[in-house]
Amino acid sequence: MTLFEDLEWRGLVQNISSPELIDKLNKGGMTFYIGTDPTADSMHIGHYSSFLISKRLAKAGHHPILLVGGATGLIGDPKPSSERPLISKEEVEKNIKGLTAQAKKIFGFDVVNNWDWTKDVNICDFLRDYGKYFNVNYMLAKDHVKSRMDVGITFAEFSYMLLQAMDFYYLFKEHNCELQVAGSDQWGNITSGIELIRKKLDKEAYGMVMPLVTDSTGKKFGKTEGNALWLDEEKTSSYELYQYLINLEDSMIIDYLKKLTFLTKEEIEEIEKSHNEHPELREAHKALAREIITDLHGKESYEKAVKISESLFSGDIKSFTGRDVLDAFKGLEPFNITEDTNIVDLLVNNKICSSKREAREFINNGSITLNGEKVTDLEMVVSKDKCIENKYIVVRRGKKKYYLGLYE
Repeated sequence: MTLFEDLEWRGLVQNISSPELIDKLNKGGMTFYIGTDPTADSMHIGHYSSFLISKRLAKAGHHPILLVGGATGLIGDPKPSSERPLISKEEVEKNIKGLTAQAKKIFGFDVVNNWDWTKDVNICDFLRDYGKYFNVNYMLAKDHVKSRMDVGITFAEFSYMLLQAMDFYYLFKEHNCELQVAGSDQWGNITSGIELIRKKLDKEAYGMVMPLVTDSTGKKFGKTEGNALWLDEEKTSSYELYQYLINLEDSMIIDYLKKLTFLTKEEIEEIEKSHNEHPELREAHKALAREIITDLHGKESYEKAVKISESLFSGDIKSFTGRDVLDAFKGLEPFNITEDTNIVDLLVNNKICSSKREAREFINNGSITLNGEKVTDLEMVVSKDKCIENKYIVVRRGKKKYYLGLYE
């Protein structure tokens, strides 16, 4: 199977600018770029699905450039329905540092910043050297501009495609970068760059876009209740990522394995067969979680995420560290303990049980555990030495109801 055939089988090709690109991709040796604007100091899982293309093409002998948009990030790519809020130059600079370090760590390739070749271009040179090559009717026909015409679009946003075209032109001229790849929402910006290169240099450049990875309803992959799943392990732990991936909808899981992992066609087809026969085992989901988390955070972090998940399922958290507790119960509002407290009082005072009578019943029935140990003594005193790392208390009521206490 050729590279292009593999990309098509995985569903990673939505459009290419020219049929000539197919042969060039299969031969190897092209320099290409993919970019992101510094709207945060970490990429999220949606970026990961796009940026994986850099590794796929590199494995096939192409040369990646990862671009962080220090200049374009100050303007903002037009959203379909409204203007993006501007972020300060200081925040952009902070985000660039985080993204650059992250991109080098995860993807391992050169990172460039378009601020470096944009900062010295004055407005007159910009209009003469770039603006004169773009017909306004051509720009208005682009989908990302057309979608904003009813609600309005600022001149700054309208000019965004010129800035991105300038990036492609600069990288083509200075680094022999022939190809830009991106998600499908960037098609208009990519073709603008191709046109600029053709008009100014009389040479051919190429573009390829991938479908945005979504769930069955069309919602972007990697968003949950409006919150991004960050690639930075300090922002989104491997356990959180594991829980998200292991609970993805069954109907999309094979599609995700194709687009988000380096498993071979044969391996994925074998997993698909097992998944169809025994979907309750969630083997496909586990394979997806293993491949993504190992690639992002390493094998040790993946194994730790599995351990936390299995321990919570069984109720055995005796081996948890403080960090395990924070990862497992992130988002759970903790209660505070300021002094040694009788177990019955602790359950009632923190609304784990509605009354002392109910608390005693739960304890007598073996339904209360403290840090993985079943509580049987109604007179137990909860003290610092019973806490994980002298600080964390995890109370479980019944099989699934957890409460987190912090001993101050």
